[in-house]
Amino acid sequence: MAAAALFILSSPSTFLHSSPTLKPFSSFSTKPTLSIHFTKKPISVSATSLHSPPSGDPPPEVQTCWQWFQDQRVVSAKSPVRPGMVPEGLGLIAKKDISRNEVVLEIPNRFWINQDAVAASEIGSVCSGLKPWVAVALFLIREKFKEDSQWKLYLDILPESTDSTVFWSEEELAELQGTQLLSTTLGVKEYVRNEFLKVEEEIILPNKRLFPTPITLDDFFWAFGILRSRAFSRLRGQNLVLIPLADLINHSPSITTEDYAWEIKGAGLFSKDLLFSLRSPVSVKAGQQVLIQYDLDKSNAELALDYGFVESKSERNAYTFTLEISESDPFFGDKLDIAETNGLGETAYFDIVLGRTLPPALIPYLRLVALGGTDAFLLESIFRNTIWGHLDLPVSRANEELICRVVRDACKSALSGYHTTIEEDEKLMEEGNLDPRLKIAVGVRAGEKKVLQQIDEIFKGRESELDLLEYYQERRLKDLGLVGEQGELIFWETN
Repeated sequence: MAAAALFILSSPSTFLHSSPTLKPFSSFSTKPTLSIHFTKKPISVSATSLHSPPSGDPPPEVQTCWQWFQDQRVVSAKSPVRPGMVPEGLGLIAKKDISRNEVVLEIPNRFWINQDAVAASEIGSVCSGLKPWVAVALFLIREKFKEDSQWKLYLDILPESTDSTVFWSEEELAELQGTQLLSTTLGVKEYVRNEFLKVEEEIILPNKRLFPTPITLDDFFWAFGILRSRAFSRLRGQNLVLIPLADLINHSPSITTEDYAWEIKGAGLFSKDLLFSLRSPVSVKAGQQVLIQYDLDKSNAELALDYGFVESKSERNAYTFTLEISESDPFFGDKLDIAETNGLGETAYFDIVLGRTLPPALIPYLRLVALGGTDAFLLESIFRNTIWGHLDLPVSRANEELICRVVRDACKSALSGYHTTIEEDEKLMEEGNLDPRLKIAVGVRAGEKKVLQQIDEIFKGRESELDLLEYYQERRLKDLGLVGEQGELIFWETN
């Protein structure tokens, strides 16, 4: 989810804590390397109520674009939707009552902007080896500058920026002090900058004939922001694709299903073309906005980074712990082998969500990383097939006490990094009338702090129960019949 606080428990006596760091991004496939988790869903700029009323007709350029798609027989005059101005900016308005799962738009693949469109363009040959998102970004910028581009009417209606944190000023980013979102945003900006410098040196400057108009870093960020907020992924055979007109649809926190919002299907029995079919997941009355759910699994930090909005739902608040087996740990090899055998690795990420239980593997992994001293015998090969089961339960008082202390210290350290308290944040939200970006910052930082307090409370409770827990040695003696149910030692007499 968001970025992560880094724990390195190299032995029971050493523990390092760093400031929030990035959860690795992938590059734009399903999750972009530095994680640019490429938008699992499409579009838009902010959250809305389920039935947000339209505010008026769209600007002339939007009407011109819509008319052009009608002339191209992509949009029918009988289409159940039209573009309109809504609280988020642009949206799709129902022209008639629309039933649940009814198709509202179908866009053929010849109008999609994706790798195929890049490959078929004049810059296709020089972009073939680039990451998909970089190639499409260059294509968007070049087509935006071309007066005769077939995409110009569509590109002209795209926003110059969103409220995504990648577009925030330094002053606005200062409101995210201490948050994982801040470190993630800075990491993303550095990632995009490095990609631009690389593509500028390798592709843009050596091919000035293909790129006659200078391309700046700001241009590259614009394209990145468009793709981050508007690209559909998880489509059949598609890594990354912009669907003109369909990307006007906005998000609603009130819609709790992602099912059947869109699909890829054949254009007809004798056609090789594909259609992107957009559906309404709920019934909509004429005059109301048609909305979808972008992604039920995204945290508020991810929503802010991708789209530029947050929600008030508690389950959108999350904090990611990054736990790491230190290479300096004398048992590094054994611990890594155990971690990998159980689907984890040298570094493991655990997303902790407000109001939910801890991830099942978190505490066993903590116990593994902290394992040492007299507990190190569990790392011997004889226990290799059973150790994870042992780590599901308390190993020893020293081990359990260490993980409690380490986690609580990390929570307190993270909480000290914010420049406001939860109470101050809640007061700001109650007062209302916040600038949209300040509202995002307050929502994210308050949510993170609540999760950290929740984690601290959980491990504070565990600390108070240390003397009541049953540890490995006691369980083993009980299994051997040497300890009674009340914990008393059993002595066997011999004649």
